[in-house]
Amino acid sequence: MEISINTHHVELTPRLNSHIEKKTARLDRYMPNLSEVHVELSSQNTRSAVERQVAQITIRDDRGTILRAEERSNDIFAAIDAVVDKLYRQIKRYRGKRIRDRRSGGGVDENLVGEPLPFEPEVEEGFDEDEEAVIVRRKRFPLRPMSPEEAIEQMELLGHSFFVYFDIDEEAVNVVYTRHDGNYGLLQPIFD
Repeated sequence: MEISINTHHVELTPRLNSHIEKKTARLDRYMPNLSEVHVELSSQNTRSAVERQVAQITIRDDRGTILRAEERSNDIFAAIDAVVDKLYRQIKRYRGKRIRDRRSGGGVDENLVGEPLPFEPEVEEGFDEDEEAVIVRRKRFPLRPMSPEEAIEQMELLGHSFFVYFDIDEEAVNVVYTRHDGNYGLLQPIFD
């Protein structure tokens, strides 16, 4: 398991580094095929002092599954503890889904799964003051083939409201999204 730590306005002291390694080392007990752990720590200027210290952890397993959690606190150590606890709950939920899928005969044909997604997408940021509506952030990422069900699971694990993926059956780029009624939508582009 590879651990990487990025900080923004936070000094990575030996004590803090040791705390992070101690807390994240336990994650592979619950997710044995864990390959990468990416920790981002930042201190932000907010109105509420309780939410100034931010800890975000992204983990990836050998299958390409990504789990991400973020917590805020007035103490960076408390934020790390809280985000690790949140990840434990996500791993438990994820493992429960995989066990239920196996018991019900569902699941994914491992031969159909392609290369995993990159750990972090490339991000290009910029701001043009001359124009009012501009693109201020751009993400680039390779797609891996998956079914709509896998895409929904990945979207839920990431905590996003939509997810772009390459559909195995359609052989096209599709988007799944969460609807306001709690169900899911599927966008399938067609070319004229």
